[in-house]
Amino acid sequence: MASYTVNVNNQSLTVNAEPDTPLLWVLRDELNLTGTKFGCGVALCGSCTVHLDGNSVRSCTTTISSVGTKKVTTIEGISAGAAEGKLHPVQQAWMDENVPQCGYCQTGQIMSAIALLEKNPNPSDSDIDTAMAGNICRCGTYERIRKAIKKAAKTTAQ
Repeated sequence: MASYTVNVNNQSLTVNAEPDTPLLWVLRDELNLTGTKFGCGVALCGSCTVHLDGNSVRSCTTTISSVGTKKVTTIEGISAGAAEGKLHPVQQAWMDENVPQCGYCQTGQIMSAIALLEKNPNPSDSDIDTAMAGNICRCGTYERIRKAIKKAAKTTAQ
């Protein structure tokens, strides 16, 4: 067991974990940030997607020892304005376009969409498909996801 100081959602937090513990389990079990979901455990489904220095990563295969000084952002961190009734533009677009069906994959989908829009504020359908590849939606809401991403892109461009 080792002690790690990690920057999660702009807070410096100390956790005790084995070096090979997946970031997912540190977030969920040690920090009680349960918005990040466990899906497949092998980085194939995208349910566990978080940002590491702004890049989408699968937290189920990212070890706590590999995080170092990088900033971790979870779904809870992107909705910091929610207390004032303001959602992140991607979250709002998700709601406006009725994207979720069962909802299980949605936190990972949203995190990947935000990372895409931060790097490419005006993505084409092809850009969206490429960035969202690996985020599996068992309910098949891919068209609504694409529509929501385009809506959020217009909102953030204003």
